[in-house]
Amino acid sequence: MTPIRSATATALVSTLLATTLVGCQFGGEEQDTSPIVIAADLELSGASAGVGEAYRQALELKRDQLNASGALNGRTVELLFKDNRSDASESLRNIVDFSNDKRVTAIIMGGCNECALGAVRTVNENQIPTVALAAAGAVVNPVADRRYMFKLAPNADDNAAALTVELRRRNIDTVGLLRSDDAYGQEGAAALRREFDKVDIRVLAEASVRGTDTELDGQAGRLTGADPDALVIWTPPEQAMLAASAVDRADYTGALFLDASAAGDLFLGEAARSAERATLVFTQTMVIDDVIATTPAKAARRQWFQDYTARYGGYHGSASFAADAIQLIADAELRAGGPAGEVDRKRLRDVLETSQLDGLSGPIRMTPDNHSGLMPQALTTLIARNGRWRLAG
Repeated sequence: MTPIRSATATALVSTLLATTLVGCQFGGEEQDTSPIVIAADLELSGASAGVGEAYRQALELKRDQLNASGALNGRTVELLFKDNRSDASESLRNIVDFSNDKRVTAIIMGGCNECALGAVRTVNENQIPTVALAAAGAVVNPVADRRYMFKLAPNADDNAAALTVELRRRNIDTVGLLRSDDAYGQEGAAALRREFDKVDIRVLAEASVRGTDTELDGQAGRLTGADPDALVIWTPPEQAMLAASAVDRADYTGALFLDASAAGDLFLGEAARSAERATLVFTQTMVIDDVIATTPAKAARRQWFQDYTARYGGYHGSASFAADAIQLIADAELRAGGPAGEVDRKRLRDVLETSQLDGLSGPIRMTPDNHSGLMPQALTTLIARNGRWRLAG
């Protein structure tokens, strides 16, 4: 199994300590009340609109919570949204516009892997800190060439290791693999094969799916025709649910195992029946109502789950990553300090690079050598039961 990166603290609670002093009428330093302007490039239409909308909702909720909390020392968070239409070219135009806007402190990008990869050069040339919610490791690696890029999403190696442990625990020897036809899908296939080789699990068949595909019976037929013990689905949530329905139509009776990128809505809706034999590797936030709140961090995650559900009527697994992105940027901006009303992107980048947070998604740690902050300890095993995801065990 992939070695687990050790966390340096067991409870990294965000303190939101401000670095500017409240001024007074007798010549003290003027309080900085300028807004923290964060731009968001999201998939609000196109193939990935469902996930993009979940990110938008999460960002707006977290903004409102931060602004109401008083923890920003007199400052507020403002959000600027642009729709990239699930298209890398449109996304790059948005990034250029945001980079040229001197008000913008940092950028949050959505889950589109190709969008984040396509923006790497522009982000670094314009020296604007950017937190991507995309999963591909190449978004932040090699770090030396991506100094202004950061990532908040489960990593392929960690997902592959967790899935392999669960497969071996179930005594599964052969699998079929359905992966996304992008950089993250290729990265995942390679990571899975490395882990499988260690425990003698064989991939009998592999197929890929594009983000725009809406009919997966062909891929399902090829995979189930190889008669594997289980199927591993390494795709975005929309394709994962389509795949679950397709293998059901193919009369496949084996188990389904989903990587973290497949996490979508808490309730499975029309796909519930076909997904009932599915296992998902993801963070506890998706099922935090199953977890006893024994720490402040777990209590905060439960409260976030309840607040999101109360406002939007349901929960989406990826919402916590967007909320943590705002928290990281706001924390870093306060720690970076500087003259009131001025945006110092380089200083913010330097602070982000050493950020630690016991976030809504789990423990997060950034270092100069690692810009992908979500720790492997954040991942757990979920199972589909009675039309929704539940904590396994």
